[in-house]
Amino acid sequence: MKTALLSLLFLLPLMAAAFARSDGAEPAAGRNPAKATFAGGCFWCMEAPFDKLPGVMSVTSGYTGGHAKNPTYEEVSSGRTGHAEAVQVVYDPAKISYRQLLDVFWSNIDPTVKDRQFCDVGTQYRSAIFWHDEEQRREAEASRAELEKTKPFREKIVTEIVAASEFYPAEEYHQQYYRKNPLRYRYYRAGCGRDARLKQLWGK
Repeated sequence: MKTALLSLLFLLPLMAAAFARSDGAEPAAGRNPAKATFAGGCFWCMEAPFDKLPGVMSVTSGYTGGHAKNPTYEEVSSGRTGHAEAVQVVYDPAKISYRQLLDVFWSNIDPTVKDRQFCDVGTQYRSAIFWHDEEQRREAEASRAELEKTKPFREKIVTEIVAASEFYPAEEYHQQYYRKNPLRYRYYRAGCGRDARLKQLWGK
């Protein structure tokens, strides 16, 4: 489905991005940054929610959780490498907590389906939290347990919580896609039914 939508997107007029994210550089020394890695389907759609948060230094689209080294987008899209499309968030724990990042993650995914998100189907589109240390694991599991009690929907939560493995940044044209190609991004997001389903699940 994503491939079909992408083919339609390239028929739309090209829109040049006149700006680049100014805070996407490496964090300054002494800020003691931390990493968080999340998979929520198409990584284009997972950059924006984290990008705008105070305390987030950078958001990188990429591939993780698979067995092949240095996979390409085409290889991951085939479903044969075992990777998931994911975003890696570098943040300042003094300004934003991991728990706050978890809250943003949950509200931007459909945690009720396995090996798919919205119109995109396959293990490469599974939802997952990839923890980097024991504290993150405990917080992720506590967050999921709490959500099971308070969720506004009946379905069971099937999002994985697994140890982080090698993260491979995606090709440059995928980075900050929603900024570089806003029309194509909006067309894809709407066509995939993402916002409609999120509203149905979370009521906003």
